[in-house]
Amino acid sequence: MRAIVIAEYGGPEVLEWREVPDPRPDRGEVLIDVTASAVNRADVMQRIGFYPPPPGASPYPGLECSGVVAEVGADVEQWKVGDRVCALLAGGGYAERVAVPWQQVMPAPERIELKEAAAIPEAACTVWGTVFMQARLRRGERLLVHGGASGIGTTAVQLAKALGSQVITTAGTDEKLAKLKELGADQLINYRTQDFAELVEDVDVILDIVGAPYLAGNLKVLRTGGRLVLIGLQGGSKAEIDLGTLLYKRASVIGSTLRARPVDEKGVIVRGVTENVLPLVSAGAMRPVVYAEVPMSEAAEAQRMLDSGEHVGKILLVR
Repeated sequence: MRAIVIAEYGGPEVLEWREVPDPRPDRGEVLIDVTASAVNRADVMQRIGFYPPPPGASPYPGLECSGVVAEVGADVEQWKVGDRVCALLAGGGYAERVAVPWQQVMPAPERIELKEAAAIPEAACTVWGTVFMQARLRRGERLLVHGGASGIGTTAVQLAKALGSQVITTAGTDEKLAKLKELGADQLINYRTQDFAELVEDVDVILDIVGAPYLAGNLKVLRTGGRLVLIGLQGGSKAEIDLGTLLYKRASVIGSTLRARPVDEKGVIVRGVTENVLPLVSAGAMRPVVYAEVPMSEAAEAQRMLDSGEHVGKILLVR
C-alpha cells in the first residue's frame, strides 16, 4: 500500500507518499480500507518531532479515518467486512489501509458522505471525553470554547448547543465568528480585538487549547463550581495560578489528552460518541464542518493549510 511517511523532522516538505508494507489486523483489530483521513494539530507536531506516536502505534501520521472494513482479526464479532465505518486512531490515517482495535471503530452516519465521516472521530471523542465525561457539562449550563474555528471548536459549539447549553466562543476573525454563529454560538468574541475576560462571566465549563496566557482570565470568568479543561498549550505551558481564586470558587482545572490513552479507555469514549453524538449527525442536528478536501498524496499542502490558521473546521485528506 501507499502511505505518507515522515522522511525526517521538519516542514511540510518532509511528508512523502511512498510504498510501505501492508498492515494486517492482529487479534481484536479491524483492517480498514481508508476513504479519507483528516489533518490535526497533533500531526504537525509529529512531523516536527515533538509528538511521537505511542509504543506499538503506526509510524504514519493520522489520528482518524473513514472507510470500509476490509478484514477482521480473530475475536472480532462487532464488525464485518463491508461495514462503512470511521475510527479513532493512535496513528496511520494518512494511508490506504490501517489496522485499529475494534473498540475504536464506530459506524459512519448514513446522512453524510463516507469521506466526511473522517472529520468526526478525533474532534467528537475529544469533546465528548472532556466536556461531557470529565467536566460533566449539563443542559442549561454555559460553555466557553476557545479556538472555536478549529475542528474541535466547531464540534464543541454544535454538540453543546444541540444538548441544551449556552455557548460562548472565541476566534480570530469576524468571518470565523460569523460561521460559528451559524453553527449556534450565542456569544462571539474576536480575541484579536476583544478581551474575553472582560466580556464573559459565570461560565460553567471552559474548553481551552491556548494554555498559559488564558489561565488567569479563565479562572476569572468561571462561576463557583466551574470546570476548566485544558487540551492544548498553543500559547505556552507555564503560568502562575491564583490558588485563592481556585479555592474560593471551588473550581477544577482538568488536563486531558487522548492519543496515548489505553484502548479500553478510548473504547469507553468511542461508545459514548456512538450513543450520544452520531445520532445527532444522523438526525441533521449537527455535522462535521469541512473546510477543504486535499488528495492524500498532497498531505504537505494540507498541513500548510492548517499552519496558515485560515481554516474553519476540518481539512480532509481523500483518496
